[in-house]
Amino acid sequence: MENIKDFINDYFTWLSPPTIKASDILEIVILALVIYQVIKWIKNTRAWTLVKGVLFLGIFCVLAVVFELDVILWLIKNTINVGIIAVIILFQPELRKALEELGKKNIVPSILSFEDKNENKRYSDRTVEELVRASYELARTKTGALIVIEKNILLTEYEMTGIPLDALISSQLLVNIFEHNTPLHDGAIILREDRIVAATCYLPLSDNMELSKELGTRHRAGVGISEVADCLTIIVSEETGKVSVTEEGRLSRNLDAEQLRKRLETGQIRSSLPETKKKWKGLKGWKGRSKHEK
Repeated sequence: MENIKDFINDYFTWLSPPTIKASDILEIVILALVIYQVIKWIKNTRAWTLVKGVLFLGIFCVLAVVFELDVILWLIKNTINVGIIAVIILFQPELRKALEELGKKNIVPSILSFEDKNENKRYSDRTVEELVRASYELARTKTGALIVIEKNILLTEYEMTGIPLDALISSQLLVNIFEHNTPLHDGAIILREDRIVAATCYLPLSDNMELSKELGTRHRAGVGISEVADCLTIIVSEETGKVSVTEEGRLSRNLDAEQLRKRLETGQIRSSLPETKKKWKGLKGWKGRSKHEK
């Protein structure tokens, strides 16, 4: 009888809710905010691609445990320390950027802000019209141009290779930047939301051997940046005055104004997840050389 009583007491003690203190609630809130910020940071950088690779390795380790693959488990056990260091090295640019942003911004307003600032749009309708107007003004005068429009993946690494501007997008400014014999005309410009963040930026060149041999450095750079990031790039040929667009490693040539407007309007809508489908490639220095384009 005494044993039954002890069993019942132990059972109901186990079922009773745990005691929650104020410090426990504070810890839960802090951890939730930290996890939210980490996920938000990963989503907005190319770290998302690396995270998927790490998750794949994690699943592989679980399968090795389930099927008792002793040799593989031994290798994992003896390389785990090196693996942690390797992950830190792989994420070094993203970790550095995250720490820089942490030191720059006011964290509390950022955390507590729940409003959708851009109404699910990366840039405004005005920006679309200014880009179309500038592109065909440049095409009319056969002035070469390379305009990179940032989406989910931040292009900070390439932005740092150029000259910072932080200027509101306007067709007059875009035309003036790419005007011949001006300090900023050589290279690419990077757009973020409704602002020009940098000019004369270096971009990676594409290694795609299927691209037409008649395409010059400007087009290969436009394709190259679209292969390593989910951006949309407008290219104006200096030789032909034709307007092209690159996205996800694909080049669409000889677009008219309405086709360009539709592409910009499609890219205007934010997606829920970053489109990090392409493998990261090392930064290959490029600064547009207009004379090499055909």
